[in-house]
Amino acid sequence: MAKPMLEVTELTKDYGGTLALDRVSFRVDEGEMFGLLGPNGAGKTTLLSIVCGLLRATSGEVRLCGRPLRDRRALRREIGIVPQEVALYSKLTARENLHFFGELYGMSGSALRKRVDEVLTAIGLTANADQRTSTFSGGMQRRLNLGAGLVHRPRLLLLDEPTVGVDPQSRNHIFEEVRRLNATGVTVVYTSHYMEEVQALCTRVGIVDRGRLVQCDTLPNLLALLGGQVRLRVDRIRPALLDRLGELPEVHLTQQGDRELLLQCRDVKDTLVRLVGVLNELKVELTGLEIEEPNLERVFLHLTGKALRD
Repeated sequence: MAKPMLEVTELTKDYGGTLALDRVSFRVDEGEMFGLLGPNGAGKTTLLSIVCGLLRATSGEVRLCGRPLRDRRALRREIGIVPQEVALYSKLTARENLHFFGELYGMSGSALRKRVDEVLTAIGLTANADQRTSTFSGGMQRRLNLGAGLVHRPRLLLLDEPTVGVDPQSRNHIFEEVRRLNATGVTVVYTSHYMEEVQALCTRVGIVDRGRLVQCDTLPNLLALLGGQVRLRVDRIRPALLDRLGELPEVHLTQQGDRELLLQCRDVKDTLVRLVGVLNELKVELTGLEIEEPNLERVFLHLTGKALRD
């Protein structure tokens, strides 16, 4: 059984009567890629700020590797944080920035110089290592921001909206590096309001809205909360077709007009196989087909009842 790397229990943050976090509880196991999905203002940044020790909770507890995190400076060194806003010194070069952040964690000498070179290679900035950060594009700054959180080899990496405003190439580079780090055993908590990112990267997801954790489960279990849809158009809807489709297991059939049918189902692929068999058997001509499988956007809207907010 996997050991917990991070345990958050009944975490609450009250700003003078405004609850930024409302009794949030979850755990992240060693080596896991855990996603926190929610709109801007949902409480994700507040949560990460408490986890990494930058902010005190009103109540609740955070444990890292089974030990309480509060007031344990040595334990906090196991955490790397990549904040939502770029946190770099614009007058320093990329190499100097990484050296500075490494020294903050007690690194020095040849070990630090070697590690800085490794990080520059990993984030694709070796050729720009001695340029001032102020000359960097937004995507390059985001990649260096990631590097600053990695230089001390954290066991737990907290990523707060790491791809906001970056170009597709830089976003892809960040994705590849996050996957590589996770494959080496680094535990990752990845927060975003981009649902496709969380769905592509994470194996387990917590959905946060207005300071509350409204659902937390594996990606397949979350997607299973909603079924898929198959919409088909045929040359003519006959009673025999309605009867046969109505007998399909775990399918809700609705007629949408003279030639259109909607099948709401739990398993789209299985329903399609059975549908093709019925159409061939009854010699029904298919004139149109639309498939909608469950995704995190639909799950989020189902759980929160509203669109994501910017």
